[in-house]
Amino acid sequence: MLELHVFGPAFGQPDPSPFCMKGIILMEMSGLPYRPVRGNLQKAPKGKFPVLRDGDKTIPDTTFIRMHLEQAHGIDFDKGLSAEQRGIAWAVEKMLEDHMYWLVVQERWVNPANFDRGPRRFFDAVPAPLRPLVVAMIKRRISRNLHGHGIGRHSDAERLELARRALDALAGILGGKPYLTGPDPSGADATLGAFMIAGLCEVFDSPLREALQEHPNLVAYAGRMRERYFKDEKAKAA
Repeated sequence: MLELHVFGPAFGQPDPSPFCMKGIILMEMSGLPYRPVRGNLQKAPKGKFPVLRDGDKTIPDTTFIRMHLEQAHGIDFDKGLSAEQRGIAWAVEKMLEDHMYWLVVQERWVNPANFDRGPRRFFDAVPAPLRPLVVAMIKRRISRNLHGHGIGRHSDAERLELARRALDALAGILGGKPYLTGPDPSGADATLGAFMIAGLCEVFDSPLREALQEHPNLVAYAGRMRERYFKDEKAKAA
């Protein structure tokens, strides 16, 4: 059976990582038998989750996990979509993964109160004497990554404006459709669904969540995706 290595439920979410939620949704969409397990991040090939184990193959990164499922198992996540729909779906995925993701990271890791509400818990297993050093090292690394990406160079007001623009675009593309490209979910819904569920997390002080809640169609969409793919979320990760 395939294994999807993830963090596991946290913060009232199926997983604290939108990428792990995306991986779970892809596996659910595929219809293949699989088992989500709490992984060891130190053994992850690229130092991040999720990671798919399929026999003797190890596949990190959700984009390559999807490609593996398509190529090795014949799954067509975009069956019936036109070339235009496929292009829009890919553009939406990359806007979320390469833009919106960093807004979420900034909000959760750099804001001291949000860090204490959430990410600080990731370090509970670190021996107490070393914990402050490890926390400081990881936070510096994340700050460097945010600065390198560019999101970390903006003010809070500028970041919120970027988030609003992205959410306006997503709401406009979704419109009144139940899913991104029509009446049935396609591959990009794994990404959009995961990020909308993550964006509605109530644990954090979040202007991004408030901006998302201004779009009833995105909120309703997140609810549909969570109900469809995470019905048994409390029992999923062993």
